[in-house]
Order: sequence, then C-alpha cells, then structure tokens
Amino acid sequence: MAQTDNAREIIVNMLMKISAGEEYSHVLLRSVLEKYDYLDKRDKAFIKQVTEGSLERRITIDYILDAFSRTPVKKMKPFIRELLRMSVYQILYMSRVPARAAINEAVKLAGKRGFGGLTGFVNGVLRTIARDGKDYPLPDEEKKPVLAFSIKYSMPEWIVEQFLKDFGREKTLKILQGLSETRPVTIRFQKNVSVEERAALLYAMKEMGISIRKHPYLESAYELSGLEGAAALPGFPEGKITVQDVSSMLAAEAAGIKQGDFVLDVCAAPGGKTAYAAMLTGTEGSVEARDVSSYKSMMIEETCARLGLKNVTVKIRDARWADESDRECADVVFADVPCMGLGVMGRKRDIRYRICREDLASITELQRQIVRAAASCVKPRGTLLYSTCSMTREENEEMVSFMEKELGLKTESMEKVLPKSFLDCLNGGELEEIARGTMRLLPGIHETDGFFFARMKKV
Repeated sequence: MAQTDNAREIIVNMLMKISAGEEYSHVLLRSVLEKYDYLDKRDKAFIKQVTEGSLERRITIDYILDAFSRTPVKKMKPFIRELLRMSVYQILYMSRVPARAAINEAVKLAGKRGFGGLTGFVNGVLRTIARDGKDYPLPDEEKKPVLAFSIKYSMPEWIVEQFLKDFGREKTLKILQGLSETRPVTIRFQKNVSVEERAALLYAMKEMGISIRKHPYLESAYELSGLEGAAALPGFPEGKITVQDVSSMLAAEAAGIKQGDFVLDVCAAPGGKTAYAAMLTGTEGSVEARDVSSYKSMMIEETCARLGLKNVTVKIRDARWADESDRECADVVFADVPCMGLGVMGRKRDIRYRICREDLASITELQRQIVRAAASCVKPRGTLLYSTCSMTREENEEMVSFMEKELGLKTESMEKVLPKSFLDCLNGGELEEIARGTMRLLPGIHETDGFFFARMKKV
C-alpha cells in the first residue's frame, strides 16, 4: 500500500471518530501521529493539515456538498460523508494537491472499504465540485449576515450571533478571520537559560527547518512554525523551554506574584501557569497545584519534573470545594476555570461542533461554584487571578461582577505588574481596561489565543 493511500485512510478513520464524539481532535491527532511515526514527514504533514482543515472548514464544505449532491450530507453513510469532506477540502483548499488525484484516491478508497456501489456517486460529486465548487456563491452578507458569516468562516450560527451581540460586526469579522488562521506554537524559555544558550537553541531550531518569530508581548516568548511536535525541540527534554500561549503567560504575570509567595492553582492542568508561578515565587515560596483527576495531576507532575521545579506540590482535588484548612491560606489563587473554550477554536477545531448555546448556563454555574471556593482560600489583601480561554460576557465580565457583589473581591489595576513590552502594544481603550483590572484578548486583534483574565483583590 502506498503511503499516500494509507494517509487518506488514516484521515477518514480519524474524522469518523471525531464526528461520532469518541475522541477530541487534538488528542487523537497527536496519538495517531505518534503511532504512525514511521511515515514519511510529508505524509504526516498531509495527515495533520487535511484532518485539521476538514474539521475547521466542515460547515463550508457541507454547504458545497449539499449544493452538488443529490443526497444531503446528513443522510450520507458516515464513511462516505467523511471521505467526501476530506476530498472536498483537498480540492478547494490545497492547491498543491491536483483535484484529479484527490478524486481518484477517494474513489479507490470507497471501493476498498466495501462501498463499490457508491464509487460512481463519489466520482460524480467530486468532479462537479472540482469544476464548479470554487465559484459557487455564498449567502448575501447584507441580507443574511449570520448565515453568510457562518458558512464563509465555517462557524456555527449561534456562535456568530453571540460574537455579533458581544463585539459588533467589525470586531466579529476580525475574530472569525483570526480563528481561521493557523496559529503557531508558542514556547517560553525558562528564567535560568542564559542569553547565549537561548541563541544556541534558537539556531538549532532554525537548522531543523523551523521558522521562528520573537513574540512582541513578552521577552521570553517565541512563535514557532513548521515543527512536527514540541518534544523533539532542542532544549525541551532538558526543561529549558516549555510550550505555553502568551495569553496564559500574561495571566500569570497579571497576578503580581512576589518572591516567597504561596500560590494555589485550583484548576492547574496541564501546568503552564503553575510552572510560571513557581518561577516567579522562587525557592523561598511555593505553589500547590490541584486538579480533579489522577490523569490531570500526572500531566502537571510531568511538566514540573521536566522543568526541574522543586517548589511545587500536586494534589487531586475538586475545585468546587474548599475545607477549613484552605481558609485564607494563599497569597495568590489562580482560578483558570473550565469554560466554553471559544478562544482556542483555532487550535482545537472540533470545539465549535461539541458545544451549544444551552451549555453556557451549566458552565457558568460550575464557574460560580469554583470561584466561590477559590475566594475563600485567598488571604486578606491577597489576589485571585480569574481567567478563561473563552470570549462570552457571561463567562467573563459578568463573572467578575458576581465576584464583586457576592464574594468580597474587587478588581485591581494591572498596570504595574504587566510587562511594558505588552502594554506598549495596546490602544488607549485596552489600557483603560487594564487599569480597571481586566483584560480581554481576542484572536485576529491580539497576537494570542482568545483569553480573558481579571486581577481580583480580597477586601
């Protein structure tokens, strides 16, 4: 079997599992690429791009398929549906893949998997789309903006409506465009890595064919493109670098952690902010990282062990509950709460299909339970750093209002604790927001994932 045939079959199998809700896309893709590590580098890149692209562009692809197929997408057999989605993605979005090759491979794969009676259907639909699909009109953006933006940016209509309500048309279009762009991997150098050693590691990465860009917001952060996985990066196994989005780094900076502080991270997995806090508090201070399962706790322990952090304790605890021993114990509490995850849809492509508007009420109730417990752990005049990787007002600004009204917390300016390099990149309105103690980061507008954080003081 040729490797390209095998690659396409691997992709369809993954798409079927993801669509059935059996696996999360980013988890499944990572494990599959590890399993098929023997494949050619180009085949692995092909698998990654087509899997992620077929998921990300699903709504657009289904719109095109429904226009050219006698059988609606929803009524297709699962294998044929994912085979066509994968093939349409190649035809419409991958100029380096000849349409003829994508069609022929799809027809062969349908026959191989026992759908010989449908090879004519697959062939006909794909040939018609290859001829006419690129010019097929989208809905009118002025008459039907929600439907038009949904199909153009492959985003569920309810999310488009939510963005339009919260941000208005101009910002919504920038956010949707930002979520459609491929996000680079962001790494952070540990504090103990010298300038010379950092330069040597960056040079070694360039020699591997990786594109590198210094991030403008933080001195220790760099964006990498063209890498297969972080584990093979020079310096990663030795704990000299770690993967973390700049939004998460900024949230940790916003807490204003001092040498000797005791920091409690109540929803800590996979351990990025825990590790950042351990660096800021120094050997005189300590961090206690908690999460709800042994699997998540193991992730935190692995991160801290690789980075050589000796001042971190990891515990399995449900963040919704705090006991008497927790009362007013911490100088700083991180509450990076479970959320809808709308800010990271550019990295986790299937989030948009797994959540619905009705989930928001249960998510915000869970968040209220967690912040109520977290607030009881903060010392008088201590800090609670609230954060989400989402972009709804209900999860962010309204949760801050809840904490101010119900939990004895008040927002506090972050001007003096956030890096000047970041503040210099912001406009006047954003600086006013930071002075009030909150910050909303938006994809397409800021050079980060979508994120929100608030610095809360116990008064």
